[in-house]
Amino acid sequence: MPDLSPLDAATRRFWRLTGRPVDLGGEHTWLDAPRNAGPDVGDAWVEQAARALGGRPVHDLPGAGLYADLSVLDGPGFRAADLHPLVRDFYEHTAGWGMDAWTQWNLLFQPGGELISRFFGRRLRQLALPTRPLDVSRGMDSRVVALLDGAGAQQGAAWLRTLRATGEWVFSGCYTVRTLPGAGRPSVHVTFPLEAGNVQVFLRPRVLAGGALELSSPAGPFGADGAYVTVSEHGRAHAARVPLHETFTIFVDDEGVLRTDHSLRLWSATVVRLHYKLTGP
Repeated sequence: MPDLSPLDAATRRFWRLTGRPVDLGGEHTWLDAPRNAGPDVGDAWVEQAARALGGRPVHDLPGAGLYADLSVLDGPGFRAADLHPLVRDFYEHTAGWGMDAWTQWNLLFQPGGELISRFFGRRLRQLALPTRPLDVSRGMDSRVVALLDGAGAQQGAAWLRTLRATGEWVFSGCYTVRTLPGAGRPSVHVTFPLEAGNVQVFLRPRVLAGGALELSSPAGPFGADGAYVTVSEHGRAHAARVPLHETFTIFVDDEGVLRTDHSLRLWSATVVRLHYKLTGP
């Protein structure tokens, strides 16, 4: 492994100190998720993630979705069949949908967001949330890579999003389904690979009025839905639950247009709100 930059080394040390030791091959396999081999993320992790499944990635598959069938999330309190057909189609055929985005930052958090994007996100080509409204004025490009196992079944998907105006990366995430310890139903599991670590979010699905879908990562104990950071070094892994909470509401408006409201909170304070207009094929 190449030498870390002082900034990255300090960040990793922080997460080791604030996190707890975890056994990714034993008790904490629910946190075992894709990591990147080097600091330049982008889509570099996709091939390795597919090999870990015993299969291969399939690029540019027409109509590829984050999930082949959203019913993999079915369990007590949630049925994919209750969703509006457009909501379900977006998740099962994501590659066929276009996306326009708007952002609104809390002025107290916007400078911090810009610093994180400048010193980490743009350099690593990962988790670079737009901090200025004009950044997303021309929309986002969206690519889906299906991750297949050895039998050819889809076990996950890489969702790769870049700014259309500049080509800069916004994020690359691995979408799977995972049931947390003691949970009665599966969660949406999103992993953002980083060098020898990752950021993971476990989202609880819920059907709202009109067949809308809510995905939320609420506050809770270690091992429940929420956001986590993991780092691995010298054969040891540490993980920390972080007080970042997200809510996505995917709904069809009165004119039949599919839209998404996305809020990101630090504890109870709203950091940034995003809105997406989704255009079908």
